[in-house]
Amino acid sequence: MQDLIERLENIKRHIHDLQVHLDLDKKRADLEALQKISEDPKLWDDPSHAQQVMKRLAEVKEELESWDRLTLRVQDLLDLAQLEDESLRTEIEQEVEDIEHDLEQRELDILLSGPYDRGNAILAIHAGAGGVDAQDWAAMLQRMYLRWAERHGYEVEILDYSEGEEAGIKSVTMVIAGRNAYGYLKAEKGVHRLVRLSPFDAAHRRHTSFALVEVLPEIASDSEEIVINPNDLRIDIFRSSSAGGQNVQKNATAVRITHLPTGIVVSCQNERSQLQNRENAMRVLRARLAALKQEEQERKLAELKGEYKKAEWGNQIRSYVLHPYQMVKDHRTDYEVGNTQAVLDGDLDGLIEAYLRQSARSRYVSTTQ
Repeated sequence: MQDLIERLENIKRHIHDLQVHLDLDKKRADLEALQKISEDPKLWDDPSHAQQVMKRLAEVKEELESWDRLTLRVQDLLDLAQLEDESLRTEIEQEVEDIEHDLEQRELDILLSGPYDRGNAILAIHAGAGGVDAQDWAAMLQRMYLRWAERHGYEVEILDYSEGEEAGIKSVTMVIAGRNAYGYLKAEKGVHRLVRLSPFDAAHRRHTSFALVEVLPEIASDSEEIVINPNDLRIDIFRSSSAGGQNVQKNATAVRITHLPTGIVVSCQNERSQLQNRENAMRVLRARLAALKQEEQERKLAELKGEYKKAEWGNQIRSYVLHPYQMVKDHRTDYEVGNTQAVLDGDLDGLIEAYLRQSARSRYVSTTQ
């Protein structure tokens, strides 16, 4: 049993180090302060502020209780292992493996330290040059992300959808809602390249297709960080259209919003209601403005730590090769997967985790130089 005791002792030390890194003592002080604020009868005079306080209170309380439960669980197992009863070995080993897996997930969560990482993501896919092959590739990526979201229990809402003329899609914009959705999906931002034998080529030749994936943080409409002046907007109303340009609505319900100071243009035509399309377009606009603000901050940091690269055409982040061999390779981390079908079925966790860990190492190096 000595081997299990040593593993548990190492786990115990590792948990302590992670708790120090997270500064849980400060969070306990924050919890006390939030509890006092929540007991103030005047708190609900401002319902919006009260909801934010109660949400933060619940989050901090759950985080602290979660670490306390894990610490107690490890100590109980350690006490059990120190009895040196070999009949308990199998049970203890399974528990230790479960705890180690739990710690791996917690370590990954710790990597999500950005201002929007804990929130929802707005993910947009745009077919690149390549005609029907590229549009089919964009649809394959949409399916991949829907499968990934389903695996993680996230909810998906389609905000805007434009069908391809023969197959696939020209573009799609969707909200993926759930804890850490943006933190994980930000790893997917960039150009995705597909190499395969084209099912749309009569000669069945090999084609290369590209699609751009945008990942934006969803920003609450009452956020003080992103405030939009109505006078800065030009709003156009038009009819929704389907593949081939056919009108699918007799009435004009699609909405295009132009943010005049930045030139950002967003449009939504997925809903039958003009009001709903307008609200969805504003959700995307707030997200794009937040991303623009974040990019400006990153550009300033780039002057200190090297070249700044924006996720756009020409900056390919990942290749999916289906012919002449099978492989998915992330060019930022060199992480490779041989099972391309599993990836296209939504098994993205290895690729995402590799990117997050490398990004964390890069941030650490830049802060120590």
